[in-house]
Amino acid sequence: MGKLIILLNKVTNLVDEDALGKSDPYVKFELEQDNLIFDKDFGDKFSSKKKDDLNPVWDETIEFDDIPGLNNMVLKCIVKDDDPIFDDKLGSCKINLEELGLSGDPTPVDRVVDDNWISKDARIFLQISYEE
Repeated sequence: MGKLIILLNKVTNLVDEDALGKSDPYVKFELEQDNLIFDKDFGDKFSSKKKDDLNPVWDETIEFDDIPGLNNMVLKCIVKDDDPIFDDKLGSCKINLEELGLSGDPTPVDRVVDDNWISKDARIFLQISYEE
């Protein structure tokens, strides 16, 4: 069993979803093994929330333990806006971990995360490693 280590560096160019003030973003990470109809869920992890920030910097480490390897592993990164009633989705991306050829050394990864047709400039910047 191994450990997936994600260093969440930053997200840039988010679209403001709040009527008053700016968005309060956080990132939800979902890890699953995509095996057609027999998917296996390895849980969700969350970053801290950043108040009034459309270009948040975290430099936070997120870890998933007891991972049986990277075959068919997909990491979903969902950027949300923390709101009192309902959290708005600001963007998301999927990262096929098997294709990255991960090792103990962090691999820089950046992806477009903006689902909004108004702006397609939002990006998430990560460093991902896998230790067996």
